[in-house]
Amino acid sequence: MQPINIEGLAARIQQQRLGKGIRETAKEVGVSPATLSRVENGKVPDLETFGKICAWLGDDPAIYLGLKPAEASTPRAQVHFKKGAAIEQDSAKALSEMILLAQKALLEEEIQG
Repeated sequence: MQPINIEGLAARIQQQRLGKGIRETAKEVGVSPATLSRVENGKVPDLETFGKICAWLGDDPAIYLGLKPAEASTPRAQVHFKKGAAIEQDSAKALSEMILLAQKALLEEEIQG
């Protein structure tokens, strides 16, 4: 495996900031300003920080790790819960079973494909 493309990651962070301050951006990312500054200056982040930065950028971490990015057509399930709203226990169980079945089907498809 190739080392992390830290220069590419640093460039993407700077591009995404678009003139916003380091403190404001770090708050959006969920890391300290010092941590974000270190990554922008070419230091390799820890795994948790790397994940937060990639999520904030909307980038597949694979592109910085020298790996094959996931296909864009891969379906992803996302559920958003509003504060104060609760999901019924039966609905939550059914939803979790659906997600597990979908994951199993995708894994089987990858193995066969």
